[in-house]
Amino acid sequence: MAYIEIPEKAEQILQTLHRNGFEAYVVGGCVRDSILGRNPEDWDVTTSASPVQVKALFARTIDTGIAHGTVTVLLGKEAFEVTTYRIDGAYEDCRHPKEVIFTPNLEEDLKRRDFTINAMAYSHETGLVDKFGGMEDLKGRKIRCVGNARERFSEDALRMMRAVRFAAQLGFSLEDEVRDAIRDMTDALDQISAERIQVELVKLLTSPNPHWFRLAYECGITSVIMPEFDRIMVQRQNNSHHIYTTGVHTLVALEHIPADKVLRLTMLFHDMGKPEVCVTDENDKDHFKGHAACSERIAERIMRNLKFDNETIRTVCNLVRNHSWYPQLTGKDVRLCAYRIGPELFDLFLLVKRADIMAHHPDVVEQKLVYLKEVEHIWSDIRLNGDCLSLKEMELGGKDLLADGMKPGPEVGKLLNLLLLEVLEYPERNKRDYLLERGRELRIKYESEAETKV
Repeated sequence: MAYIEIPEKAEQILQTLHRNGFEAYVVGGCVRDSILGRNPEDWDVTTSASPVQVKALFARTIDTGIAHGTVTVLLGKEAFEVTTYRIDGAYEDCRHPKEVIFTPNLEEDLKRRDFTINAMAYSHETGLVDKFGGMEDLKGRKIRCVGNARERFSEDALRMMRAVRFAAQLGFSLEDEVRDAIRDMTDALDQISAERIQVELVKLLTSPNPHWFRLAYECGITSVIMPEFDRIMVQRQNNSHHIYTTGVHTLVALEHIPADKVLRLTMLFHDMGKPEVCVTDENDKDHFKGHAACSERIAERIMRNLKFDNETIRTVCNLVRNHSWYPQLTGKDVRLCAYRIGPELFDLFLLVKRADIMAHHPDVVEQKLVYLKEVEHIWSDIRLNGDCLSLKEMELGGKDLLADGMKPGPEVGKLLNLLLLEVLEYPERNKRDYLLERGRELRIKYESEAETKV
């Protein structure tokens, strides 16, 4: 019999409900993760008490989803969702039941859940309640629906993505019935909101197995939520730099980047423009000139459609746009590269470069890694020396130019950028007096050239 260590405050909720004559269990993901030796993110409680009865027993509650039986109980700074046993009525929109009926029967509540591994409940008094073979599926490392897979997916189509996401997070396989049902029902994902799809996409990509995004492709999910991925899965790359199709290269690259949302999204999108720009020469070699800019446009379109926040979109698009940049092995070129990408993103750029290289043809990987290591050394020296890499780090600003007699206007910004380019090449020239004098020289030069044109 499984024993689960329940946190003190979650146990306090269970005991309060028990003392007042109600059944109560921790349920779902916290039970699954505890059995697997993982740290649960949340501890949810299911109970025979009605929402009104739950609210009467606890001093601080929030009506999170009271129409569906859920009350959030606040104990100190922690929050716990407490949900009444319920039976869901018919589903009309692939997400919401038309009605919810409260029930005193725990098994009725558990049978409405998505997967067997999420349909287990536990309390110290009763032990593990596992009516649908969740423990067996945990041992067999299998994702299986509670009851009929097609019925579960017709209730909430997002469960198809959740199945793939759980497989990636846990390293489990999909039961054949689950896989077949997904393949037959992916069109229903059109009815799911972009925000919900985004959440599942990010959880899948930041899982320990991001390359299992291929499972979403094999099950037909990407054909609905991201058909651009289907295109790169069949885009060949017949040249000396590659051994895989663009899609498989992307999946391999995902394995070599840290589990960070921005980085994983960057690797997912970094080559999506290749099918649009592919040119095959007379020797049957493929070329992808301009693919980074094209990939950036595709990445922005997809992320906006999926309602990503603006900061994530800007950062990912920046990294996608610049991922194929190979700066020369000079301080000047690395500083220029950092300036154009943004010094704050250059470390991420290096991680993207490394992941991209690791998915190239084995014959070129070692040579490219040697190059990248040298770029990293140059970058380390630049940071150690405190070299100027942006206008805000330059010892001369617009106010200095205005105080020196320059007229306000766009020419001030243009002059500052010219001075910055010089500082990027010669970091020792980042001195206020020098830059002020150099600014005067450039102003005289441009004013003279303007007079000559007139």
